Amino acid sequence: MPERIPERIFIAVAWPYANGPLHLGHIAGCYLSADIFARYHRMKGNDVLMVSGSDTHGTPITIRADQEGITPQEVVERYHAMFLEAWQKLGITFDLFTTTNTANHEKVVHDVFKTLHDKGYIYTADMLLAYCAQCVRYLPDRYVEGTCPYCQNPRARGDQCDSCGRTLDPQELVEPRCAICGATPEFRESEHFFLKLSAFEKPLLEWVEKQTHWRPNVLNFTRRFLQDGLKDRSISRDLTWGVPLPMDGYDSKRIYVWFEAVIGYLSAAVEWAEMNGKPDAWEDFWKDPATKSYYFIGKDNIPFHSIIWPAIILAYDKGLNLPYDVPANEFLSLENQKFSTSQNWAVWLPDYLERYDPDPCATCCPSTCRSRGTPISPGPSSSAATTMNWWRPTATWSTGCFHSPTGTSMAKCLESLRWTRLTRACSAPHARPWTRWTTASTTAGSRPPSPGPSAWRRRPTVTWTPRPRGRPSRKTGTRRGPA
Repeated sequence: MPERIPERIFIAVAWPYANGPLHLGHIAGCYLSADIFARYHRMKGNDVLMVSGSDTHGTPITIRADQEGITPQEVVERYHAMFLEAWQKLGITFDLFTTTNTANHEKVVHDVFKTLHDKGYIYTADMLLAYCAQCVRYLPDRYVEGTCPYCQNPRARGDQCDSCGRTLDPQELVEPRCAICGATPEFRESEHFFLKLSAFEKPLLEWVEKQTHWRPNVLNFTRRFLQDGLKDRSISRDLTWGVPLPMDGYDSKRIYVWFEAVIGYLSAAVEWAEMNGKPDAWEDFWKDPATKSYYFIGKDNIPFHSIIWPAIILAYDKGLNLPYDVPANEFLSLENQKFSTSQNWAVWLPDYLERYDPDPCATCCPSTCRSRGTPISPGPSSSAATTMNWWRPTATWSTGCFHSPTGTSMAKCLESLRWTRLTRACSAPHARPWTRWTTASTTAGSRPPSPGPSAWRRRPTVTWTPRPRGRPSRKTGTRRGPA
């Protein structure tokens, strides 16, 4: 029998904003499934590199710093350390979890930027930027809210609509408003750099049509996005926090986060190689055509990884591999509202890990049910979000969700846990314990604990029953279900 030749697998995992703690939506969305995938291939003897890091230049970080009266660097250091602790407690096995605030990342980003600029794929032009006179500042795109011109979602952001998934510019919104104070912003003209995305519409569409192994939700979304036509997008902003532009005369501007953050997958591989004393080892994962690269992300990041990042790679034209697969999960929602750090709506991972063991958390996350490293069911990859509801009167832990052959909702998984509810749900969101981490230190974070998920009488048991849910009882012949 011929000897098996190991495969080379590159696993790129979404970079969380370092503006707040992780929540169960993050874990279910990409980190748990990426960890399982990496463990599986390592067990097979394949050569695996899994990287990610803290997105330290996201605009939510500057907002958090302003609210707390500290520097963005202090915010980054706090939450990056919290992320590392979470990975250690959960057993998530990154080969490198770095940040976008390193000299290495800046060097790689500058190289990509200057290469694209020299080839004519980056150019300067005037654009309108939202300015809030009441806040006395230019507003980051995601802090301009309004009605989406395509699907009429009233809570669309200036960078993207979470409802239809389209990327937007703030001036496209109907009745725009400042997400911080609610005032109507004015739009001022400013010179910025643009990525010539329109030059890659045809080659990207041809490439995407060949990706028949992609999940339907990713493939269909990407295809529709390209068929609607690509527009050139600005890649700089009037900011003082971020990667500086490698051009003279632009000291008050920074490279926009959506452009430089995706380059982090490349810079992280370069950093990993240098840390291991093999500076060229990253090329095995980026330039060998036999290497398969997988990008584990959430639904809202699909266009950045299936369109924009591939366009940057094509423009860079230095033999880098395009993504082999982009396994993106749908949103996880809490009581029919999407998990959100900026909206302070989530079951926060640090709170969970203070009270419970990590494995029940991993088992409940709908990205997969597992016993540390065993993939059982696929993530929420359909067109519908997965909803969880903490408010269940009683529940019994069985192997029902553990052996489920298909993706199941968080609510059904929770029904299979032996947890007992202590009180009824609180009607006010700010009174619920998962709002412990807030956008301002003077709000819900300072309130005393209140009834909810943190008030369960006892920890979930980890005693497994060999009887699958629904199997007839030997004594009564009736069906057994959750208590």
